[in-house]
This record gives sequence, structure tokens and C-alpha cells, in this order.
Amino acid sequence: MTEAPISPGYPASVVGGELRLPKPPGVVRQFWARHPWLTDSLITALYFVPTFFGSIATLFASTPPPPWVTVAQLLAIVVAAAAILLFRRREPWLLVAIAWLVCLVVYPFGSTDVFPLLLALYALAVYGSTRAAWIGFAGSVVVTTASSYISVWAHADDTVAPFGANAPASASQFTVLLLIATLIGVTVGNRRRYLNALIARAHDLARERDQQAQLATAVERSRIAREMHDIVSHSLTVMVTLADGSAATAGRDPERAAEAMQHVADTGRAALVDMRRMLGVLAEPDATSEHPEELAPQPGTAALPVLVDRFRAAGLPVQLTTVGPPIADSNLQLTVYRIVQEGLTNALRYAATAHRVDVTVEHADDMVRVDVIDDADVASTSELTSGGKGLVGMRERVALYGGTLEAGPGQQRGWRVRAELRADENSPPADAATLNSDDTEDHA
Repeated sequence: MTEAPISPGYPASVVGGELRLPKPPGVVRQFWARHPWLTDSLITALYFVPTFFGSIATLFASTPPPPWVTVAQLLAIVVAAAAILLFRRREPWLLVAIAWLVCLVVYPFGSTDVFPLLLALYALAVYGSTRAAWIGFAGSVVVTTASSYISVWAHADDTVAPFGANAPASASQFTVLLLIATLIGVTVGNRRRYLNALIARAHDLARERDQQAQLATAVERSRIAREMHDIVSHSLTVMVTLADGSAATAGRDPERAAEAMQHVADTGRAALVDMRRMLGVLAEPDATSEHPEELAPQPGTAALPVLVDRFRAAGLPVQLTTVGPPIADSNLQLTVYRIVQEGLTNALRYAATAHRVDVTVEHADDMVRVDVIDDADVASTSELTSGGKGLVGMRERVALYGGTLEAGPGQQRGWRVRAELRADENSPPADAATLNSDDTEDHA
């Protein structure tokens, strides 16, 4: 298995599996990362304690500095320590400015100490940016060089002239220390920002994967709901109509009633086959099906004559006309079949007074046009205007092919459903043997 691009050394997760994140830091680094105040306090104490007591110890030296110098040093140490504790992470530029001020004003008159400045440059590189770190380094070189010359001038006597030879040496040493601190900070900061970017990207990928899964689930639920509605609504409508007709004719024409009930049984079996087929594709792919028809192909345009015959048996005067070459795309065939099925179901349910229902499937160029037109009274079909899952399902199916759906009263009378779908031009031509030649003729 190949390595995951965001996590070298780790195998790429399979589709739908866990999205691996970069390996987190070690236990020690995790501890310090969880306790930033403890980390800053220890760093502050590491600077403050020896420096503060070292400055006090100079008062007991053989030649102590003037009291104001010692007081200024102690005050500067306190200010620098407070800045390290408070601003090292949140405001590194402020810490740099305070370190510059202390380095220029106070330390030249005592012992020059650039430890706060080193911490400031490191913090600027880690919590700021690489560009800010190098700008801070350039400014710090200027400040420490000036501080070195000021220190030489402050301790000048008859043998050491102002801006003597000690200043360049001291400045060069400070430059090397500042460069080391900046390079370490830039390395750590870049690694930190890169790791954060990887983790953020991994979370974005995981979020996008979850959103895609939710969208796929919603689309699949909508598809299943459409199929369930088409199967159940169509079958039940036909069965109820046939059962009502059988009940009405049972007394005077038992044979016709028995024939109608046989159609009810046939319709119910066909509905069960459709249900098993749809539910079969939701089962585990390696599961052994007890019903081979569960995984049989979905109905297409070749099944339209059987569908029409079923509605004729229910008493609906349907005529089917197909024009043009056979449709090659099996998905488009299913869509056409479901549209015709829904249109005839609505006609059977709401257009009981219709004397003729025409179904036309026309395939021309890259368009497929489906018309279902009845001549019933408009008043009897007015309930269709309220819409429902059937019309919504048809609109969704048509929208998948970039087509349009029109449903409304006909020009003279009755109800008309017209759907136009864009056929896939890249679909291979259908085998003529797969479609019965009678499908292209009028069915009386």
C-alpha cells in the first residue's frame, strides 16, 4: 500500500476509512504544549534568578558600580522578565522592542546581557513569521552593535579610547548569538506552521469527506424514495382499480371478475419482483441471494408494452407510440419507463373519464421526448395541480439529464405531461435484438 501524502511512513487509508493525521509530538513536547504558562514561567525564572542576584552581588564587589546603575539594572531585569512572561507568545514584537530598549539604555553601563533579545528573536520566528524574524534580526544587530560601542564609551579611561577595539569584537559575538537564535526560531517556526497546515488540511479533508458522504446518503435516500414511490404507487393504484372493478362485476360476470383478480395477483407479483430487485442491490455484495430476480436489470423501454398492457387490463385506454432509434443508455431507459409509469398511474387515478390516453416516446438527435396525454375532463384532473411525490420525483429524474418537465391541462381538454431529456451522445448504440421491433409501432 502506498504512503499517505500527508503522513509519510503511514499507509494511505482506504476509501471511507480513517483519515490519518500527522504523528503528534512526543510525550514531553505534548506536556509542555499543554502547559504554556509553566513553560514561560520556567524560562523567565531561568533568566531572572541568576541575573537579578548577580546584579545584587555587584554591590559587594571591591569596586561596586554607582547605586543608580544597580537600581536601573534591577528595574530593567524586572521589566524584561515580565515581558518574557507576558508577551513572548502573544506579542513577540513588543518583547523585541523592550529588549532593544533595555539593551541600549541600561546594560551598557553594567554587564551587557542579550538573553531577552535572544528569546525575543526566537519567539518572533516561532509565533510570528520568517520575514518578521529576519527583520528583527537586522534591527537587533544594529542595536547590539550600538550597545557595544556605548558600553566601551561608558567604561573608557586613559588606555581605552571611545569606540575602541573591544566594541567590534563584542558586536560580532552578539551577531553570531543573534543569528543562532534566529535560525533556531525559523526552523522551529517553519516546522510548527507546516505541521499546523498539515493538520488543518487533514481536518478539512475529513470534513469534506463527511460532507460528501452525507450528500451521497441524501442523494441515495432520494433515489430510493423515488423508486419506492413509483413501485408502490403504481402497483397499488392498478391493484385497487382492478379490485374495485372485480367487486363491481362479480355478481353479473364472475369470469370477468376472476380475470381482473388474476391481473391483481400478477401486478402484485410484479411489484414484489421490483421491490426485491431494488432491495437486492442494497444487500451485501457477497451475500447469496435466494431470489435471482433481485439483481436483475431495472426495467427499460423494452418493458413499456408490458406496462401499457397492465394499464389496459385495469381499464385505461392507452396507446403507445415510439419514434426514432432505440435508446441505448440503460439509466435513461429506466427514467423514461418511470416517467411513463407515473403518468399512466396519475391518469388511472385522476382521469377515470378519459376515452384515450396517448403515450409517445420520441428519440431524435440528442433529445428524448416523452408525452403522456389524456382526454379526460379538466375538472376530474384538477387534483394533479396540487403536486405530490410523483411529480416531484419526475422533476428530479428529468433534472438529472438536464431536461425539462411540463405538467398541466392540455390544449383542448384532459391533462398533459411532457418530459424532455438530453440523451448521452457517447452511449454505444443499442443492440437491435434487445428491443422488440413491435415497440416502435402503435399499440391499440
